[in-house]
Parts: sequence; C-alpha cells; structure tokens
Amino acid sequence: MGQLHNRVAVVTGAGGGLGREHALLLAAEGATVVVNDLHGAQAVVDEIRSAGGEAVAVEGSVADMTTGEQLVAAAVESFGDLHVIVNNAGVVRDAMLWNMTEDQFDLVVDVHLKGAFGLTRAAGRFWREQSRSGASADRSIVNTTSAAGLHGNVGQWNYAAAKAGLAIQAVLAAEELGRFGVRANAISPAARTPMVTTAPILAAAVAAPEDEDAFDRFHPRNVSSLVGYLATADCPFTGQVFSVTGGHVGLYAGYSLAHSVDTDRPWSVDELAELMGAASFPKSAEAIRPRLIQLEGAGQ
Repeated sequence: MGQLHNRVAVVTGAGGGLGREHALLLAAEGATVVVNDLHGAQAVVDEIRSAGGEAVAVEGSVADMTTGEQLVAAAVESFGDLHVIVNNAGVVRDAMLWNMTEDQFDLVVDVHLKGAFGLTRAAGRFWREQSRSGASADRSIVNTTSAAGLHGNVGQWNYAAAKAGLAIQAVLAAEELGRFGVRANAISPAARTPMVTTAPILAAAVAAPEDEDAFDRFHPRNVSSLVGYLATADCPFTGQVFSVTGGHVGLYAGYSLAHSVDTDRPWSVDELAELMGAASFPKSAEAIRPRLIQLEGAGQ
C-alpha cells in the first residue's frame, strides 16, 4: 500500500513532462488522480489504469476559471473527496521586454498564475465547506515555481513574473487556508521537459547521459518524489519553497535583509548618497543574485 492510499489528487498540465510524471507517481503511491491538460490527459489516465490505478481525465485550459471548478467537481464526483492539488500547468512565450507583446504576456500569466488561482480558489471553497461541516482531513497544495521566478531570467518578463507569483501564492495559501487543514508549498524544479528542450542552451544542459546506466539527473520523474512527499497526509511542511532535481532537494530561506543603514529621523537624499555609496551595499542585481540559473533555469 502506497504512501498516498485513499488520497484524491488533481494534477494540471499532466498530459506530458513533469505533470505526467507527477500523476503517474501519485497513482503508483495509491492516490486516485484527476489528470488535466489541453491534450493528452486521457492517454495518461489510460497509462495509470493499465498499471492498476484509478484516474479520470478533464481536458481544458486552466486559464479558464471554470476549468478549476470542473476539476474539483470531477474529483468529488468520481472519488468522493479532494486532498491534493498540484498546480503544474504552464507555457512559455519568451521575448525581450521591447519585443514582448501583450498577448504573450497575458497568455503566460493567465495559464500559470490565473490557472493556479482558479483551481486553488475552487479547492479552497470546497475545503472550507468541508471544514465547516466537521469533515477533517489533511489537504495539500503544491505550486510549481522556477528559478526564473526566484532569481530572474533574461527574456522572461512574463514567465518570471508568473512563477514568482506562484511561490508567494503558496505562502499565502498556507496562511489563509491553514485553518481548514490545508498545507501549501512550492517547488522549483530542474528537469528535461518539452518546455526546456525548445531552448538549445538549456536542452544541452539537461541532456540525458550517453551511458544508459548512468544517473539521469534531469529526468522529470526525479522531481515527482518530492511532490509525492508533500502530498502525503503526515508531511509537516507548509508555506515553504523547495528547489529540486535528481539527487537534490533544497529549502529556500525567502527574502531577508542583507544590509541596512538606520536612524531615528528621516534621511535626506544627500545623506543616503553618502552613506549608501560608501557602505557595503551590493550595487547591482548580479552582485546579489545567486548563480543558480544554469542549474535551476532548466525547470518547468
């Protein structure tokens, strides 16, 4: 019996890549799964069923707010409850700021950020009503952020903004929904996904090893174990952001002050120019941004 026996999960963007691996692992661990994507969801459901698991498919874009409601309804109607949502769906439309169109910006933000909002709101409303009626259970939310959202990445104003939002959404969900037995966390994965392999530089960085017996660090399935653990009923973590790739799990510390100048009165511009210019404040983003883009930039 797996770690997720009797747990009901929804995974978005699960027709391929990371989402497919998440859905397969959750099912292998005993969860019943609602598989969502624009295309390919039924194929993943068939794969789960052929392995002896239970799953249903709901095709549609999470950018449409009604899709989130449909996913929650499918979980409850098909399996009687909902314990886990994995906000994994995403797209990329990269461009430098001066070339990026409104449509490119809106599409990426809508799928990633609005999509997670729609499903989380629908699930949150269900869990709130369950709690009010006296039904208690551990509930878990897993958002998919990325190094682009946590550290920035050139050419990804839309994607980075959406992914940064997904990280703080997990923190806020933990605070707002915790009273209803809900935990929420975010993962920043590095994996060889279709979204990554369209970029030649990243594709090369995450390529499979030539030796078939070697550890394939960037295979998407390596990320799914952490998703599975965060989905378990006895997992203690909430409001946290993790980095994850094959053989690695890290816990982010969040934003913190690194330097300050302080006084008990308002500063003048001249004073700040003198003090901050002479102080050991980093003077550029490159001086303070961790050099993790080559590793974590390979995430979803």
